[in-house]
Amino acid sequence: MQIEPYAPCHLDAVIRLSLRAWTPVFYSIQKAMNADVYQAFYPEHWRVSQQKAVKDACAAEDTNVWVASDAGSTVGFVVVKLHSEESMGEIYMVAVDPDYQGRGIGSALTEFALNWMKDAGMSIAMVETGGDPGHAPARHTYEKVGFELFPVARYFKKL
Repeated sequence: MQIEPYAPCHLDAVIRLSLRAWTPVFYSIQKAMNADVYQAFYPEHWRVSQQKAVKDACAAEDTNVWVASDAGSTVGFVVVKLHSEESMGEIYMVAVDPDYQGRGIGSALTEFALNWMKDAGMSIAMVETGGDPGHAPARHTYEKVGFELFPVARYFKKL
C-alpha cells in the first residue's frame, strides 16, 4: 500500500469507495436520528449529498487530499484542512474501501495526515465523528493513533 497525492483521475474511485464505506454509517445515523431531521439533512438521499461533499472536498482550494493505493487500486483517501490562525489541522474526511478495512489503511492515512500537519507547522490536530454504532470503527482508529475524545452535545430539531 502506498499513499500519494490525489489527482482528478482518482475522483470516481474515491467517490465509489467512500459511498461503500459510509453505507453502514448512514444506516446507523438514520436509526439514531429523528426521521424528520434525517430527511431534512438528506432530502434526496444521503448518497447524493455525500457524493457532492466528496467531490467538493477533493476540489476545494483549502483542502489537501491523498489516496491510498494497493496493486493499482484506490483503496482509501484522506482530506485535510489547515486552520492556520488556530495552528490546527483537521482531518476533514477519511474512508477506506470496505474490502480493505481492518488492514491498517485508515490508521496509515490518519498517521500520514498527522505527520503532514505537523510538518506544516500545526500544533493541534482535530477530527470529528459520530457517537453512534456506525462510527465505532472510526472512533477506534482515531483513539488508536492517540486522539482523545472531547465530549460535545449537539441537538437537532425539525422546524
